[in-house]
Amino acid sequence: MRRLLYSFITLFVLATTIFGLVRLTGDPAILLTPEGATELERIQIREDLGLNETLLSQFGRFISEVATLDFGTSFHLGQSVTDVYFDRLPNSILLVTVAMAFALALGIPAGIISAIYNGRWMDFAAKSLALTGMSIPGFVMALTMMFFFSVKFSWLPTFGIGTWKHLVMPGIALGWYFAASTLRLVRSTMLDVLSSDYVKLARLKGVKERRVVMRHAFANVLIPLISLTGVNFVVMINAATIVEVIFVWPGLGSLLLEAVGERDFPLVQGIVVMSGTLIIITNFLIDIVYAWVDPRIRLTR
Repeated sequence: MRRLLYSFITLFVLATTIFGLVRLTGDPAILLTPEGATELERIQIREDLGLNETLLSQFGRFISEVATLDFGTSFHLGQSVTDVYFDRLPNSILLVTVAMAFALALGIPAGIISAIYNGRWMDFAAKSLALTGMSIPGFVMALTMMFFFSVKFSWLPTFGIGTWKHLVMPGIALGWYFAASTLRLVRSTMLDVLSSDYVKLARLKGVKERRVVMRHAFANVLIPLISLTGVNFVVMINAATIVEVIFVWPGLGSLLLEAVGERDFPLVQGIVVMSGTLIIITNFLIDIVYAWVDPRIRLTR
């Protein structure tokens, strides 16, 4: 219950912050009226959108919308913000699922190998891979892959959504950084566990190395790995903006960028608050999964 209370406080702070920030971007009525429109026409637009009310009245209405998950109507799309959000959400989840699968498939084995062969060439190769992943921005990786796989060899489509081929490049570009962070986490945790006394004792007893690594060492990686994976999954949804724009992927990231450009207050507020809610719910569920993975963990003071 205490964690749930903290979650509501966090959500309120997030809603208050985004409410203030979007109103610093300018007057939406300027973009919603044709060039050469009179000030009377803009005043009418503001009145229709409820922007002529006091900030306190607008904030009160916004908080009531947050409580009911009804964020009003998009200024430039003319559709319910909630409907638009959930129309785009499956596309973002699909892309993020592929990116996360790539990150785990690359990061976990590379991290384990790096820890086992610490100080050898395989460890050096894995650390170089992690450094590369942490250093190269996603948009650089996206444009590089697009040049080779689309322009030079015509293997993969450059943009859009449809077949599995449309997922390959954006999935790798988005998951590349998170693969590197997964690799570093698995490696550092495995090194700590492999040097512990109970692992040394298991080896002295003649336990097979494979069992030592997977049963004793990797099992201890699960707790931080679950935390990193859960948080990264929802962070990816919000961090995929540049990748989605480059590959013209119809997800939440590109929708948010479009909404900011149009000064669409309800749409920006709805996307940010609902995406923030996903992160809060995910963190709450991770705490529950902790207790299932490790019975020693209890949600107590």
